[in-house]
Amino acid sequence: MFTTRPTLQGTFGMVSSTHYLASQSAMAVLEEGGNAYDAAVAAGFVLHVVEPHLNGPAGEVPIILAPAGGTPQVLCGQGVAPAGATIAHYRGELGLELVPGTGPLAAAVPGAFDAWMLLLRDHGTRTLAEVLKYAIGYAEDGHAPVERVGETVETVRELFEAEWTSSADVYLPGGRSPQPGELFRNPALAATWRRLLAEAAHDDREQEIENAREIWRAGFIAEALVAQAQRPTMDTSGTRHTGTLTAADLAGWQATYEAPATYDWNGWTLCKAGGWSQGPAFLQQLALLPPVEELPAYGSAEYVHLLIEGCKLAMADREAWYGDAAEVPAPALLPTLLSDGYNAARRALIGEKASYELRPGSPEGREPKLSRQALAVASGEPGFDAMGVPAAGAGEPTVAEDGATRGDTCHVDVVDRWGNMVAATPSGGWLQSNPVVPELGFPLGTRLQMAWLDEDLPNSLTPGRRPRTTLTPSLALKDGVPVMAFGTPGGDQQDQWQLHFFLSVALRAAVRGSWDLQGAIDAPNWHNDSFPGSFYPRGMRPGSVTVESRMPADVIEDLRSRGHDVTVGDPWSEGRLCAVARDPRTGVLSAAANPRGMQGYAVGR
Repeated sequence: MFTTRPTLQGTFGMVSSTHYLASQSAMAVLEEGGNAYDAAVAAGFVLHVVEPHLNGPAGEVPIILAPAGGTPQVLCGQGVAPAGATIAHYRGELGLELVPGTGPLAAAVPGAFDAWMLLLRDHGTRTLAEVLKYAIGYAEDGHAPVERVGETVETVRELFEAEWTSSADVYLPGGRSPQPGELFRNPALAATWRRLLAEAAHDDREQEIENAREIWRAGFIAEALVAQAQRPTMDTSGTRHTGTLTAADLAGWQATYEAPATYDWNGWTLCKAGGWSQGPAFLQQLALLPPVEELPAYGSAEYVHLLIEGCKLAMADREAWYGDAAEVPAPALLPTLLSDGYNAARRALIGEKASYELRPGSPEGREPKLSRQALAVASGEPGFDAMGVPAAGAGEPTVAEDGATRGDTCHVDVVDRWGNMVAATPSGGWLQSNPVVPELGFPLGTRLQMAWLDEDLPNSLTPGRRPRTTLTPSLALKDGVPVMAFGTPGGDQQDQWQLHFFLSVALRAAVRGSWDLQGAIDAPNWHNDSFPGSFYPRGMRPGSVTVESRMPADVIEDLRSRGHDVTVGDPWSEGRLCAVARDPRTGVLSAAANPRGMQGYAVGR
């Protein structure tokens, strides 16, 4: 099969990320003697600098790690709703129907920084200065930005110049947005990290990291974040609001470890974050498949139809049952949601024609309850159908003039020579999400936009609970041994594209005798929007399927004959996957990265 690049192979270390500078920075850490976790942290902070439209330090990051010879863990870097973020405040006092897509009302407690610090403290070996030096260098001395940075800034230029002037100071210096081929700097961000290093300095590596965590929670960084949250800010509601984040919220939260949600499929074990993420939707899509010997031919119209319809069922269950705020949240229901009996009954709903309905199941006989918005969107109520959902190109951020954004995220995977493996999906805190905090050089996040303002839902806005996130890194074990880490940006599309990638690797391995990571990434991809979106304004497109034009014409026509509303997108528009792997039989490491967007790269030796 033709591929855009080779699958890299080696024995020393492999990195794949959504930006080549992050990949190479991580590789430099490995070359200097660091391990996979040191490298991932360095890459994460570089991504804050070079992909500021896709993530930032005050965003969030779920991380799945598999220490060599150890047990896989999920490190949750998703912050919770502040104590003042109540439905009564947003709906009753402010008169809002949805959490705004931008501004401080949408800010959860920032989670990314503390998660990176916990990973470095517990599993890394390098000092804080050693992993931050790459990000500081690119922020201070400059880097040549990818085109999407400047394009995103131009989209919100009017907002920056009229309202978010601190953002204009950073991203429109002299009235000029970041340009490809020219050096772009963020001296305020570099100064923040230099001050952090100075104030956290300690001879003991772990104590220095603890000092940095305390500065974030209660020092100069916390003070600046809270001050920004309390400034009236124009948001997607068309009104200026102050946020709910307080010093107590910041001081009272820290990243945590938990066991992954898992599912066994054909000799593989797939590990995902729990029901506070959409990760179990990936597992449920696998559970909805018939036995391997009964699967349609890979890539056929019947195969694509089966995956699309299974995705609709899994995402309907995501809407009804996933979250962190219900009396019986998804973790308690996961065994049922992934059980053979439940999914056999759900699989029977898949017919020869495309479904245009939102059909959540009833695990343990429970009646599903959906938000008013989801019910209105699903029924096609005037003014609610297809609200704001882009038809194609969802792998890159879609940004409205008010800063509303969907599908913008980063990813990094690393495997080292000792067999340590990590997958991380940093996101949020985008340059278009909130005004830049002038003292810090980066904005607050907007993850609360994913929570509903209806009571008694799994994903209702609830103080102290995590909004359900779309961020969903993956780890795969073969016969109980960690062998592959992978993931992608793309919002609601993440667990669609990842499933297609994984099945391509797993199903074609029997034919090839090896894992073709690059071939699986390069294969024509697709997604559907037949369920309520996770981002403001929470729209959907029943029956929709968006495919790359490289998909065979006969497959496209067959899908249309089955009733799918097919949109043919650009040839390289679906998916932005990264992947690394380790063959436990030989110790050979491999890596591959997505060519779409012309910035993701794998490196290694």
